[in-house]
Amino acid sequence: MKSKIILFLIGFFICGFAFSQVQFEAEVSREKLGINERLRVDFTMNEDGDNFNPPDFTNFRVVGGPNQSISYSYLNGKRTYQKKYSYYLQPTKRGKFKIGQAEIQIDGEVYKTTPVTVEVTTAVDKPTDGNNSELIASDNIHLVAEISKANPYLNEGISLQYKLYVSPRVDVSDWRPIDSPKYTDFWSQNIDIGRLQVKNGTYKGEEYRYVVLQQTVLYPQKTGELTIEPLTLNVSVQVPSDRRDIFGRRISETIQKTIAADRKVIQVKPLPTEGKPASFTGAVGSFNFSVSTTKSSLNATESLQAKVRVSGNGNLKLFQLPKLTTPASLEVYEPEHQEDVKTNLNGMYGGITDNYTIVPQLKGKYPIAPISFSYFDVRTESYKTITSEELMVNVENGPTQLTNGESTTTTAGTQKQVVPTEKKQFRYLKLTPNLKEKGRHGFFKSTLFWILLIVPFLAIPLAIIFGKKREAYKNDVQGKRLRKADRLAKKYLSEAKKNLGNQQAFYDSLERALHNYLRAKLSIQTGEMSKEKIKNLLTEKGVTQEDTAKFISLLESCEYARYTPASKTSMEQDYEKAVEVIAGLDKQI
Repeated sequence: MKSKIILFLIGFFICGFAFSQVQFEAEVSREKLGINERLRVDFTMNEDGDNFNPPDFTNFRVVGGPNQSISYSYLNGKRTYQKKYSYYLQPTKRGKFKIGQAEIQIDGEVYKTTPVTVEVTTAVDKPTDGNNSELIASDNIHLVAEISKANPYLNEGISLQYKLYVSPRVDVSDWRPIDSPKYTDFWSQNIDIGRLQVKNGTYKGEEYRYVVLQQTVLYPQKTGELTIEPLTLNVSVQVPSDRRDIFGRRISETIQKTIAADRKVIQVKPLPTEGKPASFTGAVGSFNFSVSTTKSSLNATESLQAKVRVSGNGNLKLFQLPKLTTPASLEVYEPEHQEDVKTNLNGMYGGITDNYTIVPQLKGKYPIAPISFSYFDVRTESYKTITSEELMVNVENGPTQLTNGESTTTTAGTQKQVVPTEKKQFRYLKLTPNLKEKGRHGFFKSTLFWILLIVPFLAIPLAIIFGKKREAYKNDVQGKRLRKADRLAKKYLSEAKKNLGNQQAFYDSLERALHNYLRAKLSIQTGEMSKEKIKNLLTEKGVTQEDTAKFISLLESCEYARYTPASKTSMEQDYEKAVEVIAGLDKQI
């Protein structure tokens, strides 16, 4: 008998522990209501899930929702998470009804809520939930994510806009981002929208006001199904209450509402393999291509510029320009890359240029062979190739062969040249020195003689003291680490320090400094810098949770600064925190 009780208790505690890990519950605002009142149902979970399936809500009409809210909290170093789906229901008849089970899939397991029984009575004189502030806010404010194209090609630019729709019945006084979108496997560029502008529009056929909160251009770097996590805001909403002032006007009350946009799923198509040219290097869009020189004729040892340029609209920063091919007798230096690229909702536009400096060494005419540039045109869904014209460089004056008698060669396809040496090339060197002997003076037993004799003996104790201090300095491993970490932090944050007082420039520089530090230390690209991946990589490198949390907090501060004002004092605090965090990470990594 005792053994059965012990086994029962063990099983009970094991089951209790298992169910304490994931909670998925249904809650109602009341268990009894009149037929002219409304009911709120919340489905709450403590872990993020997918494929949420609500019940049928038989005998009820859905008048609001589903509204999704997400909240995070940290208490004594422990993180808690809550995700909630809310519905507002209007009963269609009287009686006792069951709100059935909702389903959610969490980590591959399906969880269900317990059915809830609700009693609907006859109509009441004063409905209490008809003007519920939470219900009014949920019905009259919406955060919408609009994507320009849901099935782009690889490296095709798409735009994402987040719009906040507000009904004339309510007002919004403030909002604050809680969770920013994640653009994993995308190259992303936020568009500065400047001052927010309120516009008139419609939402589901009704008149609304809206404001564009964020605009981002995305270039998918991976094929298949890619997910964009939603933007989540905490919004201060002013809604009318049941109270009235002495003039009979309804008094508004302010409530805090958490709203989230829908998660977007993008299906990225691979570029076709059929007809792909050999000169294709990943350019997607609509482009022009040209090769030009600043001079068509010149003398030997003079220089000219050859420009290889691509202009148009597309992923200009995400591919390489074709290389220039010149004869061997032309000395060609590594190109200087220039970008004149801007970004709007249609993607990147402008041009990129490789500037080659060319110095001919011998007299003659030298052809610069044509080169081809290929790109994928998304409008026609086909590859296109542009080939430049052959350019001729005419070297009018100069040697026709090398000074040692060797003949010149003009083999195309290589940029390794033999540079001829001219007699005048080192004419600035004096080959006939004119040395003059100065008058002799007595040096032995002079003042200078005694100074030079005594100083070495006096320098011995100074050298011993200096050597000991230097040895102590070299052995101070901890001090060297601190100094090195401090120099590294100031190096990455120098630009941010210059922009203190200018909110946008400061936080852009701070975010760029944090990303550059991670690129240098963790060898990851900007498109891979999701907060979750950064946490995992820092943990693998042995960084403490406290320093990791500080680093993530700094990144979030940079994101919040796009929407909320910041004082110079808070910028200085964020700068000092960044110096401390980068120094701490560098010591640990």
